[in-house]
Amino acid sequence: MDKRMLVFVVSDSIGETAERVARAAASQFREQAFEFRRVPYAVSSDSLDEVLTEAASCHSLIVHTLVRPELREYLNQGAAARGIPCVDIMGPTLEAISRVSKHEPRLQPGLVHQLDEEYYREIEAVEFAVKYDDGRDPRGLLRADVVFIGVSRSSKTPLSMYLAHRGYRAANVPLVPEISPPEELFMLPPERIIGLTISKEQLKHIREERLKVLGLQPNADYASDQRIEEELDYAKQIMDRLGCRVIDVTQRAVEETASQVMQILAEYGRR
Repeated sequence: MDKRMLVFVVSDSIGETAERVARAAASQFREQAFEFRRVPYAVSSDSLDEVLTEAASCHSLIVHTLVRPELREYLNQGAAARGIPCVDIMGPTLEAISRVSKHEPRLQPGLVHQLDEEYYREIEAVEFAVKYDDGRDPRGLLRADVVFIGVSRSSKTPLSMYLAHRGYRAANVPLVPEISPPEELFMLPPERIIGLTISKEQLKHIREERLKVLGLQPNADYASDQRIEEELDYAKQIMDRLGCRVIDVTQRAVEETASQVMQILAEYGRR
């Protein structure tokens, strides 16, 4: 086996991207042993000089994702002068994207890490929406950014999932005359609750279609005029009691309603 190769992973951020690429490439060489040494937040020529000095004294390779042009040039030239193999991952990619898109890069280190944080926040929000859908666990209401309330088939779940994919922790509670709303709902400030209402006619149509899908008769009590009126009246009483904002979702796409909800949440600093 060849002697161990020291791979310096240099970045002006945390260096995670550069190390992943380097390790992925190294995995193709079973006969070679590697040691990876990450050098994060390399934001000065002094820190790069230290890397160059050590790399020149051993069997080594430099891999970097420096965003700032002056640092990339300094490290590339310094490595070339010392005969150190140096792989610039970020530079050629930035130049190619800039050339094709006709836009200049922001040249701000750490943006990938910020995007990762947004991604994980979205995943957490989706898991939250699934866990606290349809009033399954009222304890989650206190942790939600927004709680939707309304009768069955008033778009509560689709809205919760739509907002979850934008990083909002959304829960929802069905309002049914025979079941009292959870106590946690009345512990929330009104601005974190959104009531959803819908016309009797559209709700009747939606419920009849739902019954057909389930293989049931469309004239079941679930879609009867009397039952729908009873539920809508009860839901209005609860919304009035809570003092929350109410949105009429009749003939509205989920995206349209979600946009209005996000505007409301922005008013109260929930994003």
